[in-house]
Amino acid sequence: MNDEIRAEIQRQTRPLRIYAILMTAVAGVFSLAAFQGRPARTAFQEIDVERINIVEPDGKLRMVLSNRPRSIGPIYKGKPFGYEGGGRPGIIFFNDEGTENGGLTITGSRDSLGRYRASSSWSFDQFDQDQILTLQYADNNGVRRTGLTVADRADRNIYDLVTQRDSINAMPDTAARRVALERLMGPVNGVPLAATRLYVGRDVAKNAVVNLFDPLGRIRVRLRVDSAGRGSLDFLDDSGRVTFSVPDSVRR
Repeated sequence: MNDEIRAEIQRQTRPLRIYAILMTAVAGVFSLAAFQGRPARTAFQEIDVERINIVEPDGKLRMVLSNRPRSIGPIYKGKPFGYEGGGRPGIIFFNDEGTENGGLTITGSRDSLGRYRASSSWSFDQFDQDQILTLQYADNNGVRRTGLTVADRADRNIYDLVTQRDSINAMPDTAARRVALERLMGPVNGVPLAATRLYVGRDVAKNAVVNLFDPLGRIRVRLRVDSAGRGSLDFLDDSGRVTFSVPDSVRR
């Protein structure tokens, strides 16, 4: 092939070569954009891990799944407070602000004498406060309680409350510290910091019970089927004395 023919072929095919280069570049850009826009995913058949943090795009915690040593302590808006971690194996949940708002914890072990202690708790926290709904199993070597608890919590910010408590606990004067703690943790305008309102479950005496409490946490109505199968309904006054009972009061 002489130089004139070669030059003519190159001149005629130049637009095709330019078109091919442009299309390759465009395809590369779209491929890269598609790859970057698709979240990276990794599949595992099995994984051993001590802790997993589920976070929002801004880094706020939403859930922590961990063993005991790496378990997290209380968090308020991303700030640790109250006590160190290391004692709550299980799952801890967090709200939109990065504040703890409940969790699922499980423990159980035997000592050197063969006695065991076990517990499981699934709790839900009031906003900016502590737990108000709890499903719990607690067992001290066969002395066990299992049930659902509903509680009231005062509208007092838990972070401020714990910060004040820690400051009071640092006071050197024992008597003054005790008085200050009683004032901080006591009722405000007659409203207690916390009060159980409902308990449904099985108590340590092997009774199946439904207990209803007043706003101060005093039991006022108790529905019970005891370990022998006998049923009763008791109404109590604010001092805890039974004022009417079914069937006993009806019989009288």
